Amino acid sequence: MILLGWNPDRGDDPFGGYRSTVDEVTGAGFFRCKWLLPPLQATAGTEVWLFSQGSRERGVLGHGRVVAPPDPLPSGRGGAPGIVEFDALRPRGDSIPLDLLTLRVPGIAWGVNRPSLRIPAAAGLALRTLWAETSTPEEADPLLPPPGTLPPGALAQARVNRYERDPSARRVCLAHHGTSCAVCGFSFEEAFGPPGRDFVHVHHLAPATRLVAGYELDPIADLVPLCPNCHSMAHLRLPDPYSPAELRALRSAAGFVPGTTLSPEQLTAQADAVRILGAR
Repeated sequence: MILLGWNPDRGDDPFGGYRSTVDEVTGAGFFRCKWLLPPLQATAGTEVWLFSQGSRERGVLGHGRVVAPPDPLPSGRGGAPGIVEFDALRPRGDSIPLDLLTLRVPGIAWGVNRPSLRIPAAAGLALRTLWAETSTPEEADPLLPPPGTLPPGALAQARVNRYERDPSARRVCLAHHGTSCAVCGFSFEEAFGPPGRDFVHVHHLAPATRLVAGYELDPIADLVPLCPNCHSMAHLRLPDPYSPAELRALRSAAGFVPGTTLSPEQLTAQADAVRILGAR
């Protein structure tokens, strides 16, 4: 786990516009950029925390991981360019402040400006806990905790795009298609009553690889409601997700889990299904 120092006062902006990057992370769920990283510590998958070292704001602003480690330097020191993927960035002014970090996360020289610093295990756990306490729930997917509150690998991550998180587009989509899953038909409202009303994901049908400059979303033609399970399965295939028709085909072709013992009733039902569908 590494602390990445960033001084916005110097005018060095690796984000190409921090405010717009915060919006992109909120919409797409991640943002990748080049960063000078310590070669001996920044291996693929290493967690990173963004630490603002500005004169007006000093605190932790974001969380991410190394996706492309830097090439080792001959001396093994200094920094080399790598790729960092940020999955959480807070707006300027909403960082975990210095006084709280000093109180709750000891073992780190929070007052010293450094481009990078290895975070000890105990301090990393304390920082993760503090981040969780000061984070707001993810409105786009309340089933998932905020990024950085659990260690890497604790959750499978499904990529979504900003269109699937657009509240206005979501409202139009659900007003037209309804709130039942377009693949399996599951309805949260039928299963859970009033608390489940309007609780369903929306899925963008057009693969990201086909989106071109000037693309305008059609919430009715481009979005469909999917339950979280079917939505995760759709994004399981990269780069182009499964379509609802493909997911329905997968469901219809699936049978029992190999190695399980079937009851006489299940065998009868399976035989009836084969007969009714005319399968051979």
